[in-house]
This record gives sequence, structure tokens and C-alpha cells, in this order.
Amino acid sequence: MASADFNIDYTAKLARIALTEAEQQEYGSQLAEVLQYVEKLNELNVADVMPTTHPTPLTNVTRPDVVTPSISTEAALMNAPAQVNQLFRVSKIVE
Repeated sequence: MASADFNIDYTAKLARIALTEAEQQEYGSQLAEVLQYVEKLNELNVADVMPTTHPTPLTNVTRPDVVTPSISTEAALMNAPAQVNQLFRVSKIVE
């Protein structure tokens, strides 16, 4: 079994995706092409290239943090199927 085939089979199992033999061959060849391209990129000399987090400078646009009136507890719980002590009551999901 080739390395690309193993990666396709392994990844498909992790994703719980059933692939036919033809799909495995197709995706395996596509993955092999991607890996060849990555190897080609590894040949580049990037010693003088500064690392970046984004290609263009960005700043966050945020609104001022101002306290404003919120929904009342009664209004929030109005349509709750179950409530206890002014809190939403939910089913236990972890033992």
C-alpha cells in the first residue's frame, strides 16, 4: 500500500467516510500531487522572509464596551420548558 493510499484510508476512517476503491485511487493521486507541490515549495529559500499572520495589516473594529439594559430573567425564562431557581433546567448529559 502506497503512502498516499494509507493517508487516504486513515483519514477516511477518522472522518468516518466510506470510500470506494475508485475514490481512494482518485483522492490518493490528488494527495500525491499536493505532496509533490509541497516538496517543491520546500525547495524555496525563505530565510529572509518575515513570518506573517495575515498578508495585509488589519485592526479589529470594535464598539465601545458600554453597559446597556438587558433582557429580564423572567423574559428569558418565559418559554423555558423547565426552570429551577430562576435558571434553565437541562437534562444531565455526563454521568
